[in-house]
Amino acid sequence: MHTLLVRLHRWFGLFMAVFLFIAGLTGAIISWDRELDEWLNPQLFKAQSGTVAADLQQAPLDLARRIEASDPRIVVTSLPLSIEPGHTLNLGVRPRVDARTGLAVEPGFNQMSIDPVSGAVQGRRQWGAVSLARENLLPFLYKLHYSMHIPDGFGLELGMLLMGVVGIVWVLDCFIALWISFPSAANWRKSFVFRWRQGGHKLNFDLHRSGSVWVWSLLLLLAITSVSMNLGDEIVRPLVNSISPLTRSVFDERSPTPRDRPIAAWQTREQILAAARAEAARRGWNAPAGTIYYFGNYGIYGVGFFEPGHEHADGSLGNPWLYFDSTSGQLVSANVPGAGSAGDLFIDLQFPLHSGRILGLPGRILISALGLVVAMVSVTGVVIWARKRKARQRSTARSLDPMSTA
Repeated sequence: MHTLLVRLHRWFGLFMAVFLFIAGLTGAIISWDRELDEWLNPQLFKAQSGTVAADLQQAPLDLARRIEASDPRIVVTSLPLSIEPGHTLNLGVRPRVDARTGLAVEPGFNQMSIDPVSGAVQGRRQWGAVSLARENLLPFLYKLHYSMHIPDGFGLELGMLLMGVVGIVWVLDCFIALWISFPSAANWRKSFVFRWRQGGHKLNFDLHRSGSVWVWSLLLLLAITSVSMNLGDEIVRPLVNSISPLTRSVFDERSPTPRDRPIAAWQTREQILAAARAEAARRGWNAPAGTIYYFGNYGIYGVGFFEPGHEHADGSLGNPWLYFDSTSGQLVSANVPGAGSAGDLFIDLQFPLHSGRILGLPGRILISALGLVVAMVSVTGVVIWARKRKARQRSTARSLDPMSTA
């Protein structure tokens, strides 16, 4: 049994090594994506007008209207409703549907940075582009982390599916690795030791085995949450729903239109925001509307509620959202993290746990360090395999060489 598990661990590890090495390093970096992005690209985040009084800034809704009027190719889809002092307004955009063809033509960018005083466009970029240019580096690493930038095909997000499969193998291998790390009850302490002074292959082995044992539960947590986020609709949600029924959302009830055929909104952002604020007040929510998002392929507006600067909901399960039909303006769904069934709570936990944001800054530091551990375990595992393979080849060569036994 032990021999079989060792072989499974070896082949599982070799299959995952490259993917987990990349995911570990990128995960350590993107824990600080906003901070690093702002440092690399001040033109996208620092307003040229500098820090001015709030009454000198244009309202985000007004700026969005101006941008749409100045560029007929685009529609603003993601709009923050507050602007941090001295910073730009960062908009998400999608192509506008051509009235003649009924199709949307990509403008070559999906994010814009706007000076809140002058309304000038300070920068544009295509989030997720395969590019190592400074303005694209952090989005490139973020998408690399969960999809390896593998193109979609056959109507499937192949990169996410692959990384989901890697996550499943990782979950299984976590238990296999724990089992083979303690082959003897009498020598269990060895699995927690690092032979720093001896160095070489002994230290490499300890870094791989003991390094994993010390943080085993956290590595398992990362593995499980990676499966949840990459294979949520395919595996995790159906499985959880069979145990504890999940609250269905509007996105479960509607089928999206093709990417190049988004649904035009009949309701304006102002109309939706008025309805959202009234509904939030009825529910007793104290946080203001922090962002409005239009899901064009579903015909749905989403309004998120949070205090300025808390869009990531650090230290919590997430921010509450209200969803409205873009044609009728009617409320169609609400998402309040932490409410609902035990299954809903499990789903709500996945991203806050995977990102560490549930613990705020300490959680982000922890996840960043764990990313480096994942990369280290991947490298040391390959080194162990390569060394043993080389030893086996030498042994085979000696057994076939008659002079070696002379």
